[in-house]
Amino acid sequence: MKFRKVAILLLLLSVWGGTLMFADSASQKVRVIINGSEQDDGGLIADNKTYLPLRQLATSMQAIVEWDNQSKRATVYKPNVHMFLFQNNAVFGNVAKGYQGKFKVFSQIDNLKTDVTAVKVSIFDPNGKEKVIQTENVNTSKDNFWYATDEIEYKFEASGKYPIRFFLKLKGSDEWTAVSEKLISSI
Repeated sequence: MKFRKVAILLLLLSVWGGTLMFADSASQKVRVIINGSEQDDGGLIADNKTYLPLRQLATSMQAIVEWDNQSKRATVYKPNVHMFLFQNNAVFGNVAKGYQGKFKVFSQIDNLKTDVTAVKVSIFDPNGKEKVIQTENVNTSKDNFWYATDEIEYKFEASGKYPIRFFLKLKGSDEWTAVSEKLISSI
């Protein structure tokens, strides 16, 4: 009787292990690297198709994902957003470490295929600390518009990269989505 229980247990463990090995061979993990950075969540290969995490991919590419839960449909939008940094009406991009001065951000947005309710422009120090430059509600039915911030005074205390990011807020959402980035180098 004891031998029979051990045999059944071994048989069940063998079937279970074989099933896991089959499932592992049926779907394989994929490393996802975007612009040289490996993503936290990889993809999967199943049935000779590659599946990637959409929200992570869109965030890395500075695109907007709109999810309709009722129809189970995801729509990705990638507006063109060009930012220019002005200091005393001259374009700039690099500063000396410790520099303190005023600048403003001018943004040109086009190919906007979804409704937005607000924009935000922020600067991040090399440690990732955000300082909001300006937010504003927008009411536009166009697929393009321009946006300029007021002048801001800022001190570049450390050496490194200071990203300036342009965010959009979709109609019906409370989340900000970064759709463009410009870097200021502090040397």
